[in-house]
Amino acid sequence: MDLKGRNFLTLKDFSPEEIEYLLDLAEELKEKKKKGIPVDIYRGKNVALIFEKTSTRTRCSFEVAAHDLGMGTTYLEPASSQIGKKESIADTARVLGRIYEGIEYRGYGQEIVEELARYAGVPVWNGLTNEYHPTQMLADLLTIREHYGRLKGIRLVYMGDARYNMGNSLMIACSKMGLDFVACAPEKYFPNGELVDQCRKYAEASGSSITLTEDVSEGTRGADVVYTDVWVSMGEPDEVWEERIRDLSPYRVTKEIMENAGPEAIFLHCLPSFHDLKTKIGLEMGQRFGITEMEVTDEVFESARSKVFDEAENRMHTIKAVMAATLGE
Repeated sequence: MDLKGRNFLTLKDFSPEEIEYLLDLAEELKEKKKKGIPVDIYRGKNVALIFEKTSTRTRCSFEVAAHDLGMGTTYLEPASSQIGKKESIADTARVLGRIYEGIEYRGYGQEIVEELARYAGVPVWNGLTNEYHPTQMLADLLTIREHYGRLKGIRLVYMGDARYNMGNSLMIACSKMGLDFVACAPEKYFPNGELVDQCRKYAEASGSSITLTEDVSEGTRGADVVYTDVWVSMGEPDEVWEERIRDLSPYRVTKEIMENAGPEAIFLHCLPSFHDLKTKIGLEMGQRFGITEMEVTDEVFESARSKVFDEAENRMHTIKAVMAATLGE
């Protein structure tokens, strides 16, 4: 399958067969990594990594993946880039496209990464926008496939705020690949109706389903995967914490929820997670609101059912597959 020169902006742009190919490639690259077999097929090439939102896993995954493929990287954080400030996105894209063989963008609106892709002339990869997080989806799908040996027929329940990049992207990934998707949240936190309609068409083609429910017991019953994310995303104001904690506390992933799910159910989280008070923000919110954990209990996070660190590792292997598949010769 030839994906050379393709951008990787959202899984909406890829067929189930193309997504499966990227997962197979990631699996192959992961096996070679474990065996110490080099895959430095892109020696002499370089990629630019634009981070308007900082990240541990995304940055490390792109840098290590690029290094394994033989490439150099340049990390551009907000303080070291003029993108959108002194230089337009289009001009930035045209400059970087002359210097680098590929560009990663992690930041705000999807329109920014779309414009970069329009003008760069080289593959552009979405490391996260407000609307979509496609590299995380590949890691999630690979982790589920490794655990269950399949994707079709798996029931994935997303708990919490399903309106933004994680809820959107999981709904797209599941509906395309034949997983039954459940958004379990208060109604005002359901995904965008237009995207739901689009994903229902994907689900019809793949033989899966999409369910939106406020009922925690019914929504999580028999689940194979229980997934959650932080309740307040990067860049959102502090004042939304109180509202989210009030609205979403009934949707915290607990031992009881995992017991209500299938007997082999696993827990996933894209990280970082507020499962204790060992972070600055976690401690601050704990003191303000009298809580010790937020979207997931420490008991679940640290349990044998939690596969969050397998999932985090798979970020690197799947990102490596995306770069290897889309970069030109």
